[in-house]
Amino acid sequence: MAVKKAPKKTPSKNDSSKKGKAAPAKARAKSGKLKMSEASPGFTVNDLERSLAWYREIVGFVVEERWEQEGKLTGVSLRAGNVTFMIGQDDWKKGRDRKKGEGFRLYCTTTQDVDALAEGIVARGGKLDQGPRDQPWGTREFALTDPDGFKITIGADAKKR
Repeated sequence: MAVKKAPKKTPSKNDSSKKGKAAPAKARAKSGKLKMSEASPGFTVNDLERSLAWYREIVGFVVEERWEQEGKLTGVSLRAGNVTFMIGQDDWKKGRDRKKGEGFRLYCTTTQDVDALAEGIVARGGKLDQGPRDQPWGTREFALTDPDGFKITIGADAKKR
């Protein structure tokens, strides 16, 4: 019995299967069916009031919404420009020794001067994991960690500075 072979595919110039050449990022980005316009991460925190103070007073977020149950604050929606972070008090159902923020980094972009932002965070008592520096991929960024260990990098396009 003869077996019919599939026709041999000739790679296009944007074919990411070519050795050593990946498809351009814009070509890859257009190929997916999912199209999102915003993301709003939610963090479970050990001490909501402490985290709320850190995000507002140290980093510069504003409270967008507060959630309460039986008169007790259980969560907050925070906004910085077009970005929303949600933080909620841990209910400890998974144990009090549960580690948070491990193996996770949130990358945020801004059009603001990252040097001035980093300087302001330090002036307000914040600690940077990495001061502002230029990256080989064309951004200038700094890194910090919130009170529960969630890592955040804030960067801007270095060419637009």
